[in-house]
Amino acid sequence: MEIGAQIKLLRKNAKITQVELSKRVGVGLRFIRELEQGKPTVRLDKVNQVIEFFGCHLEVKRNA
Repeated sequence: MEIGAQIKLLRKNAKITQVELSKRVGVGLRFIRELEQGKPTVRLDKVNQVIEFFGCHLEVKRNA
């Protein structure tokens, strides 16, 4: 599952809107929308802020 889709699922499970998430995390509404829509070029520092809000972390796995 793409990260944007996972963020959207976490947000919906938390029953908060995109507007509320952007305010709580401190990022722009446009960023949240683009992230959830799967924009391929987003700032990783902001992605980490959103992920940390939900108590998650980003993990990179190396293909063997």
